[in-house]
Amino acid sequence: MLESMGFVIFLVIVALVFDFLNGFHDSANSISTVVSTRVLSPKYAVIWAAFFNFAAVFFVGTAVANTVGKGIIHLEVVDNLLILSALGGAIIWNITTWYYGLPSSSSHALIGGLIGAGIAKAGTGTLIWSGIAKTTIFIIVSPAIGMTLGFVFMVISLNLNRHSNMARSDKLYRKLQLVSAAVYSLGHGMNDAQKTMGIIAMALFSKGLLGNTFHIPIWVIIACYTVISLGTMFGGWRIVKTMGTKITKLRPIGGFSAETAAACSIIGASLAGIPVSTTHTITGAIVGVGATKRLSAVRWGVAGNIVWAWILTIPITAIISAITYLFFKYFFL
Repeated sequence: MLESMGFVIFLVIVALVFDFLNGFHDSANSISTVVSTRVLSPKYAVIWAAFFNFAAVFFVGTAVANTVGKGIIHLEVVDNLLILSALGGAIIWNITTWYYGLPSSSSHALIGGLIGAGIAKAGTGTLIWSGIAKTTIFIIVSPAIGMTLGFVFMVISLNLNRHSNMARSDKLYRKLQLVSAAVYSLGHGMNDAQKTMGIIAMALFSKGLLGNTFHIPIWVIIACYTVISLGTMFGGWRIVKTMGTKITKLRPIGGFSAETAAACSIIGASLAGIPVSTTHTITGAIVGVGATKRLSAVRWGVAGNIVWAWILTIPITAIISAITYLFFKYFFL
């Protein structure tokens, strides 16, 4: 059964469920600042974000998808059970962190799932350490870049508006925030939709359905961008509250600065083929914006809880996926 064509179709559906949950979980990243500053209502914010999530299909290739699909574990050990276990671990972690309102990384959950299932099947020799190192390094680098750019953009914005009053500044940055939210959502789609593309292509390639060369079929690209956009439209409201209000209080000028900083980081990583966490990047940018007021403006206790979720994501999803793989192997095969 696990090797049948029907099961491959089932895996594609499960991968698209993960893609939907990715959009659902990460919609908070796209809309939290624009909602918390009251530039858009939640309903219109998710529609705005979802539209630009999908629009990303026209702006970027599949570099990130290739990294996920063939840069984490060796393709020769991949089978349907491994992929199912990896997706299972990532989905369980996404639902758990959504329930507790923690903005964790769907990207790193998926990569942790691949690592755990890969080790359970064939040991550590199946891991591609260069790809894993590139991804894990950016657990630290992406929020650091986001925080630095958030601080810099906020300082620049404040200096450009030093002779303006608050009412005039808010009016200007409410309009600019529509642009920054759109660009951020574009970057989110560019990076995150590609991770599911990589998983689906991995499943197809392992069954010989892509021929001798690993590539991402056009139907997979369209499907993944469509589904992640639908997930964004449904929104993870628990996380919106954490991102938009609990880390620091934002005005439109701060929301614009945070979104612009995060968008620059994510789009740059997408073009380089690096599967970064959009969650890490926007959180770092919000902290950077808050730090321009004073360090005490950032609620470091909340930020600390988020960081712990980041640190634990890959090892916990790896453990869940490894247990899932062994469970199915010994009880159903």
